[in-house]
Amino acid sequence: MSARRERAFSPLVGLVCLVAVTVAASAAVGAAALSVAPPDPAPTAALSVTATDDGRVTLLHRGGAPLAVGDLRLELSVDGEPLTYQPPVPFVGAAGYRGAPGGPFNAAAEGTWTAGERATLRVAGTNDPALRAGARLTVEVWSGGIRAARVSTTVQD
Repeated sequence: MSARRERAFSPLVGLVCLVAVTVAASAAVGAAALSVAPPDPAPTAALSVTATDDGRVTLLHRGGAPLAVGDLRLELSVDGEPLTYQPPVPFVGAAGYRGAPGGPFNAAAEGTWTAGERATLRVAGTNDPALRAGARLTVEVWSGGIRAARVSTTVQD
């Protein structure tokens, strides 16, 4: 073969190699992307809340997904101001709360909060701001870093 024909094949061979590498890399990236499972959707629950000025807070799980109590984080606020001490669910005794909570928030409970179950806790007078009649209590329930529910009520006397 003449030198001229060899030079003509060099760009063609280079182009074929470049296309082959691009196709292989694209296939590898595509396979990796397809093998990653989408994240599980955040659990959502329909809740309601009641509160009284003696510190009693009752949350009712009205429906939706069961919630793993160990994965939950609660954020309580009164008139938009977060309580100094947030309840570390599940718990038996905690700063800012009187006694042990009732229902699934109690450390001795099963660990899953399902529809129809009530969870109760008592905010102590050492927690601030106080639950006073007419104030607006808001409770946000977070599961695995994602808000599962947000409910509010007016504190009753």
